[in-house]
Amino acid sequence: YIKYGSFIPLSETDVLEYLKMKGNCDNFSKLGLNIQREMAQYKAALASAPVAGFMVIYNKHTLSLEDLGTLEDQNWINDQIINTYGDLIMEATQHSVHFFNSFFHKQLDAKGYDGVKRWTKKVDLFSKWLLLIPIHLEIHWSLVTVTMATKTINYFDSQGIVFRHTADVSDKLSFHAKHHFEYIFIWLCINWGSLTPQGIPQQKNDSDCGVFVLEYCRCLSVKKPLLFSQDDMPRIRKRIYKELCDRHLNS
Repeated sequence: YIKYGSFIPLSETDVLEYLKMKGNCDNFSKLGLNIQREMAQYKAALASAPVAGFMVIYNKHTLSLEDLGTLEDQNWINDQIINTYGDLIMEATQHSVHFFNSFFHKQLDAKGYDGVKRWTKKVDLFSKWLLLIPIHLEIHWSLVTVTMATKTINYFDSQGIVFRHTADVSDKLSFHAKHHFEYIFIWLCINWGSLTPQGIPQQKNDSDCGVFVLEYCRCLSVKKPLLFSQDDMPRIRKRIYKELCDRHLNS
């Protein structure tokens, strides 16, 4: 509770493993201890008493318990969670992957090239094998990726929605590419071709789109297949919470 600021990321299995390690006992039911009931009581008692001043500081990001609380149950995760996790992904891949801040697309859409021309000034985008660009439209998260090796742009959407603004974004990027060397590669990618992968994991509710985007990013960045589903969301939410508090991706 002290380590994570709340019981949100902790499962009954976590508590049992910890107690087994500390208490030298494999069967707590013999002691009359109902772990599930005890956890429920602790959660209820501590709900009104969060760890005072708890926060996670990583690079330029600061996550409060309110931010981390968006990972609970079926809450909508916020930009702070998206962007901090993106930094963890870049660190885990030794910066061979670049994750664009979630405000990049909003700024590009609103102000064009002038609004984002300084965002990657110190980043050699040509040295990256994969670019991850989270897209937030109104109340839905999706993902655009640029893969240099396969010369493609891919669009990942957990609701199977066709990204209606792709043409607009492509036009803006290609129009301004000649003004900034680092954006030439995007112009090239746009001319390579754009794909919408089929058969990717899909959500079955209206609240997990952001979590799906982060899991797409995580799997793609380490070249693992997308083998998760809606049923995995509670577990993935807990894992993301722990990884943010641990400040690194867990194996």
